[in-house]
Amino acid sequence: MKRRLKIIDRILDALKDCETFAIGGHMRPDGDCIGSQLALAYSLRERGKKVVVWNQDPMPEKLAFLDPRKLLSAPRSGRKFDCVITTDCANYERLGAICDCIENRGLLINIDHHGSNSRYGNINWVNARSASTGELVYQLLKQASWPITPQIADCLFTAISTDTGSFQYPTTRPATYHAAAELVHKGADIARICNEVYQSFPLSRVRLQKHMYNSFKLTQENQVAYFWIRRRDYARAGAVPDESEGLIDHIRDIEPVKVACLFEEIEPELTRVSLRSKVPAIDVSEIAGSFGGGGHQSAAGARIPGNPRTVQRSILKSIKQALLAANGSAS
Repeated sequence: MKRRLKIIDRILDALKDCETFAIGGHMRPDGDCIGSQLALAYSLRERGKKVVVWNQDPMPEKLAFLDPRKLLSAPRSGRKFDCVITTDCANYERLGAICDCIENRGLLINIDHHGSNSRYGNINWVNARSASTGELVYQLLKQASWPITPQIADCLFTAISTDTGSFQYPTTRPATYHAAAELVHKGADIARICNEVYQSFPLSRVRLQKHMYNSFKLTQENQVAYFWIRRRDYARAGAVPDESEGLIDHIRDIEPVKVACLFEEIEPELTRVSLRSKVPAIDVSEIAGSFGGGGHQSAAGARIPGNPRTVQRSILKSIKQALLAANGSAS
């Protein structure tokens, strides 16, 4: 029998006396964030708890099938909660507009798998070895002996699948496959999940992809690939920002490329930078961290204020230094 984790028992013990909950996630929520949020919400509601699910930014259309009752909404001020649980959010600031709406709270529980997590909760369960936060929530439900319904299984399978690149990333471990297998056994609808998440893109997203292929650049002897998406590019494509999710993987997959970078204009003086590394010796979370961001060794990001050209030069310089160090250590 698998040993019980003390941190899970501590969380479960803390939840016993709580009746009202807010479950928050990071800005620009992805499949792991939303899948983890909704799985917890459904489980707590089945325990008779009052639960709201909040994100600053709206639900990505491709994930809406996970939330048929439209639990997820924008945060609202004036509410009081016995407990706030955050999922997949490495630091408090990444909650965005949620922060001002959860000040009147009791306990704050932080569940995450980012090594850069700042441990901002009263209880922090941070496991950087886990491939996804969804896998942690799965462990919590299992240890609590709470039923995993087909709806919860859909949420957790989506969380795990999206954050492992469909089980392709090196963070994927045997335990990840075991969790996914049991979720299928519990009723996760793989055909529907794959169709909604991976096989149904709007034409606007395809236009963004066309822009990416027409505009990306290579540098450092084709070892670094990068491209920009500006607000006008979204307008021309008729797209919304969450439709750029996954585009960076296309340039990362070019054979000589070791590091890929997406620069995204959020405001004229604010750039969202996404980084991907295919080389274990290049930890892009360290690069992102030096600019106030964070993430994982192979996938990280940051929001950087300042002149866009200056941001680009600074990021590419940091990538070049990391690349030179990696190439030097390999020689």
